[in-house]
Amino acid sequence: MHRLYNSLEPRVMDEDMLKLAVGEQGPREEAGQLARQEGILFKDVLSLRLDFQRHGGGFVGSCTSAAWIPQCVGIKLYPNLRLEPAKAPAPIVSDILRIDSLWEFENLTKLQLDNNIIEKIEGLEQLVHLVWLDLSFNNIEAIEGLDTLVNLEDLSLFNNRISKIDSLDALVKLQVLSLGNNQIGNMMNIIYLRRFKDLRTLSLSGNPIAESEDYKMFVCAYLPDLVYLDFHRIDDHMKEMAESKHQYSIDELKHRENLIQSRLEDEQAQQEELEKHKAAFVEHLNGSFLFDSMYTEDVEGNKLAYLPGVSELLQAYKDKFVIICLNIFEYGLKQQEKRKLELDTFNECVQEAIQENQEQGKHRIAKFEEKHLLETINMFERNIIDLVALFIENVQSLYPFLDDPPWGGAPSLRGEGEGEGGYPGPHQGRRLHF
Repeated sequence: MHRLYNSLEPRVMDEDMLKLAVGEQGPREEAGQLARQEGILFKDVLSLRLDFQRHGGGFVGSCTSAAWIPQCVGIKLYPNLRLEPAKAPAPIVSDILRIDSLWEFENLTKLQLDNNIIEKIEGLEQLVHLVWLDLSFNNIEAIEGLDTLVNLEDLSLFNNRISKIDSLDALVKLQVLSLGNNQIGNMMNIIYLRRFKDLRTLSLSGNPIAESEDYKMFVCAYLPDLVYLDFHRIDDHMKEMAESKHQYSIDELKHRENLIQSRLEDEQAQQEELEKHKAAFVEHLNGSFLFDSMYTEDVEGNKLAYLPGVSELLQAYKDKFVIICLNIFEYGLKQQEKRKLELDTFNECVQEAIQENQEQGKHRIAKFEEKHLLETINMFERNIIDLVALFIENVQSLYPFLDDPPWGGAPSLRGEGEGEGGYPGPHQGRRLHF
């Protein structure tokens, strides 16, 4: 069910190990030389593999070397860069016991850490873009440390020591979950998975619950959107039989879920209303909350309430106090609406001013080009013609035998042929081209 320690010393994932992994699986040939010169930034890595492959009784990387070698294939650095298969890195006499030092891989989308001896899921908080995570064949006992991985779609915890499915609430995009060969024995863990509306593939084979006679029926009944169970497609007939067998229990469960969902929606609405009141600085002023909070810990005041006539006076005071609070509450909401309207108007004016300035800038640039650019081009052409004419005159003064140059009296803009020494010959001219 799990990996055992051997004679090699376990190791915590560190920066040196990660640099070695990235360097070994970076680009090769010219691209590799350039990457080594400039350095590969961890934030550019999209896919990382740090696992140990069992081969011939030992653990090796991508090549058949009888040693413990971390394998880190598939590191993507740039979209248009083709990575070639890695050569076997130098042996490392340890494997990974604890996850650490991954905070710089902020854009990582795929991480493979299987076949190690990891005991706890940790150090993944910064990998918020992670889509694919493999932690199979480790010594993990509890699901934890995944609260920030809101984009995770594929999670493998195959062959660990997990006994309970929980702490996955943040994984709202989860589609594939592999939990085979663990120690899950309670069928109620299946019901927990109903909250993942996108879950389509589930593996639980090798757990105590998979030995139950009603296992497949139970899973198909309580997870009706599941497509694959333990690497086998669920057919429609199986789903119909499962639904029919567990119809009463499912209806009761749906009723409880609807009640819970309704309560959650009410709480969310209340929270949104409270945030609105906080923005207007009038939270808890729409009732007796402020008055009650003032007298909650007033022991002497509570004792006075038992005196004859004091209770009526206190109630009358409370009523007036609450009325004042309600007036402040209504006034605060009105002022907040007024502020919001003013802010929206201000933002609209800013956008209009930006757009107007952009239009004015385009108009001025077009006007400048129309007025000055054409004149500048004409002046440039005249200067070029004068320079070419001066050049021809100087050449003729230096070489009198070129009184009748092959290119004629006027300079041409395309040249051809040269005489000895690179100069135009008597019957060959090098016409100038600008």
